[in-house]
Amino acid sequence: MTPRFDTIIAFVRVAETGSFSEAARRLGLSKSMISRQVSALEADLGVRLLHRTTRSLSPTEAGRAYLERCQRILADLDEANLLVSHLQAVPRGRLRVSAPLSFGIGHLSACLPGFLERYPEIELEMGFTDRHVDLVEEGWDLAVRIGRLADSSLIVRRLAPVRRMAAASPAYLERRGTPRRPEELSAHDCLTHGGRVQSEWRFTGDDGKPVQVEVRGRFHADNGDVLRDMALAGLGVVLLPSFFLGDDIRAGRLVPLLEAYVPLDSSLNAVYPHGRHLSPKVRAFVDHLATSFGPEPYWDRGLAESAAG
Repeated sequence: MTPRFDTIIAFVRVAETGSFSEAARRLGLSKSMISRQVSALEADLGVRLLHRTTRSLSPTEAGRAYLERCQRILADLDEANLLVSHLQAVPRGRLRVSAPLSFGIGHLSACLPGFLERYPEIELEMGFTDRHVDLVEEGWDLAVRIGRLADSSLIVRRLAPVRRMAAASPAYLERRGTPRRPEELSAHDCLTHGGRVQSEWRFTGDDGKPVQVEVRGRFHADNGDVLRDMALAGLGVVLLPSFFLGDDIRAGRLVPLLEAYVPLDSSLNAVYPHGRHLSPKVRAFVDHLATSFGPEPYWDRGLAESAAG
C-alpha cells in the first residue's frame, strides 16, 4: 500500500524537529493528528521509523534512510512548484540571511537599503553572528561566509575575492623592525584570532608552495575589529582580510607586510541549501551581493598604490 502524502510530510516534520508538538505547530494540526499520521505511515510501511521515549524522539536506522529520501523528494516538489508559480517571477516573502558580525556591520548593511527598495515585497531578517549556523536545522535561507569552504551539501556561489593582508603600525615597525620573510614573524608579537597562545599563519613560500608559520603574541581575540584596533595601537602584527584594514592602509595608519607571501585563496561566498536555488528571493539577494561586492571589491581600491608609496 502506498503511504498517503500527508503522512509522509508529518513524519518528515517530526523527524526534523524532534517533536510531535513542534511538527503540529508548523503544520497547523493537532499533536494527536500528527501522531496518528506517523503511526499510519509506519503501519503502511511495516517498519518502525521513530524511537519514542518519554524524553526523546529520534529516527531509527530505517527512519533516517527514509527521511533523507523523503526530504529530497519534497525539495524537488518545492522546486517544481516554484518553477510554475508566480513566485518564480516576483521575489517576495520572508528572507532569512545569516552573515559574519564584523563584515555584516561594516560592509553588508550598507547594501541592504538598495535591495529592500528594489524588492518591496520581500521581508528581510538578518542574523549577524560569527557562529557557523546550520542553515537547514535553524531555518535560514542562506548565509554569507568568508574563507575556504569545506565540501558540503550546500550550493556555494563565489561573490568576490577576499584578500588577506599582514600589517602593523608605523610605530610598532620602528620599534621592532619590519619582517621581510614569513619566518621572521617568530621574533614579533602577533595578534592572533581565538584564544590560543600559539597559532599558525599560512603563507606562500619562495617555491610557490604553501607554508605554515608558527606565530605567538600576548593578545588574542575572536573578532577582527578588535585585532585591528590592537594593531593600530602598536601592539603587534595582524593578519586579516583587507576589508578590515583597507582604510587604515590607505591613510598610512597601518603598513602592509609580506605582500608577496600572503596567498590570494580566500573569497566571499553565498551558501544555501539545494532546495533554495530556484527561489526568486534567494536568487535576487545573491545577485544583489555579487553586483555590490564583486568581482573587484571596493575595499581593495587604491591598496596597491598605498603599498607602493
